[in-house]
Amino acid sequence: MSKPGPLSAKPLSTLLGDVFSDAYARQGFASRELVTRWAEIAGPEIAAHSEPMKIQWPRPVDGQPREPATLVLRVEGPVALEIQHTSDVILQRVNRFFGWNAVGRLALRQAPLSRKTLRRTASSPSETDVARVAETLSSIGDDDLRTTLARLGASIKRN
Repeated sequence: MSKPGPLSAKPLSTLLGDVFSDAYARQGFASRELVTRWAEIAGPEIAAHSEPMKIQWPRPVDGQPREPATLVLRVEGPVALEIQHTSDVILQRVNRFFGWNAVGRLALRQAPLSRKTLRRTASSPSETDVARVAETLSSIGDDDLRTTLARLGASIKRN
């Protein structure tokens, strides 16, 4: 019987790296770090209400220096004005991240952010619901077990 060889499992991020890189490149991003590290680049206050959508690079003109790009940000409605006022700070932070004057202007698009909202935690079932379910569990002798099962049953019925 032969001994099995070493496993050559690769991380999913390595396998899908090229797929994500192609998707980001279609939106004008040279790398995905601007999107994935947006909170570090822009700061937590700005990143909580905005996200980069794409970078629009102007067409090069022969014989002239290359113009900086436009960073298009998706911004939640009421915060757009505040982000517009801090656009110079955002541009400085983005260009510091790139290491050169890559972005010269911001364009804001008011829309809901695409990131998923956090699920709120479920509340406990009401005592009346627990008592109603506990009545059906009279054959269980252990009080703690009956109470726990009644809470579980009430939670399941509520959902």
